Amino acid sequence: MKRKVGYTWRLREIMADQRIYRATELVPLLRERGIDLSASQVHRLVSGTPERLSLQVMSALCDILSCTSADLIVTTAENAGVRKTATGDLPTGAEKLRPRPARVLPDA
Repeated sequence: MKRKVGYTWRLREIMADQRIYRATELVPLLRERGIDLSASQVHRLVSGTPERLSLQVMSALCDILSCTSADLIVTTAENAGVRKTATGDLPTGAEKLRPRPARVLPDA
């Protein structure tokens, strides 16, 4: 059975728990830990959900916010729904129905 996996990025919530309300407040804290990101890059980390993230940045965020990676990223997994396909059960008499052939007329 196929599984559908996903994740939730909780950086903004964890920041609020630590009383950090603006993305720009993270820039100098990241620099202290050797991570040189611009204010716009940090803003994108805070306001969006990253698809890729280096482990160095993740470790620095965990150190700054006194949390673990499991606090920042909540994963989900569930069974994917099974696609339904036609079973061949047709209503009574439907098997006799056929489309009417098209009639092609010559150009006048």
